[in-house]
Amino acid sequence: MPKTRVVVGLSGGVDSSVAALLLIEQGYEVHGVFMKNWEDSFEAGYCAAAEDLEDARAVCETLGIPLHQVNFTAEYQDRVFRYFLDEYRCGRTPNPDILCNTEIKFKAFLDHARRLGADFMATGHYARRETRAGRQHLLKGCDPGKDQSYFLHGLDQAQLASALFPIGELHKRQVREHAAAAGLITHAKKDSTGICFIGERRFREFLGHYLPAQPGPIRTPDGEVVGQHIGLMFYTIGQRQGLGIGGRRDSNGEPWYVVGKDLDANTLTVVQGLNHPALARRRLRATQLHWIAGAPPETPLSCQAKIRYRQPDQRCVLESLDRHGADVCFAEPQRAITPGQSVVFYLGDECLGGGVIDVAYD
Repeated sequence: MPKTRVVVGLSGGVDSSVAALLLIEQGYEVHGVFMKNWEDSFEAGYCAAAEDLEDARAVCETLGIPLHQVNFTAEYQDRVFRYFLDEYRCGRTPNPDILCNTEIKFKAFLDHARRLGADFMATGHYARRETRAGRQHLLKGCDPGKDQSYFLHGLDQAQLASALFPIGELHKRQVREHAAAAGLITHAKKDSTGICFIGERRFREFLGHYLPAQPGPIRTPDGEVVGQHIGLMFYTIGQRQGLGIGGRRDSNGEPWYVVGKDLDANTLTVVQGLNHPALARRRLRATQLHWIAGAPPETPLSCQAKIRYRQPDQRCVLESLDRHGADVCFAEPQRAITPGQSVVFYLGDECLGGGVIDVAYD
């Protein structure tokens, strides 16, 4: 009887390497696939793609499994990067990693895995999937410091039913121990951070290559001009560094923080002090909602939410839902709620879904 075939997305990192290792140990027929998602037209080599490919190849040789390569650069440009630029043009701060999962890893890659005869696809995400009464449920990874369910909240029932998350029950330390014991070259490899297509270079340099900067005034909420910004796209809500107004401080010596962007007036609004009331809001409006169950929950719903990755769960009430979005009220004021970022909802360990933050208010 033929084995169940699983195609694993291999990034050249330790997490996906151990995902493949565990699947082999569980008796699956495993194939690795290295995805190329980005072509850099003006600075080659920044994301170490060639090195990652060689590491993925070395892992497959050690494990004795085939490695396939696939190029999704066209899909990535059309489905992810175009959205990334459009959001920055609108003065928002997007999270392209979430869209990369829904549109590339669990759509384009899933389709490719099926063409390779896969029964399932697998990734190195720290998350878990459970099937209950014929429905798929997305759960947090067991390592609270590495849980990546936040980035997977846009998956649907069909995508989850086809996915395996082999390392979801493990902590990072255990993953590295598995890799070292198996002699995998990636066992001590440093984790990648940040947005993959930006890599190690400066964000302003990268974004400025694609979008023209339009300098303008930096003002206080009272209208006082305290500096000049280099382009609204380079700033996000709650930002402290890089404002260029560090010398203007009140008697308490408090730093400045971004609290607003006015695209029509091309104005950046700032306040002084980490605890300034303008930095904290109790409510937000979310749009582009997605529910993993396939249907929205009944409201009002007391649950938990994150407005950014790695944030501890925050108690909230999903107050109302309509065809345009949802209103959310937090038990405690939230600092620097940022339009364009995602708010993701949980009931305990289960991820319910989420949406894109449109506006914060009191």
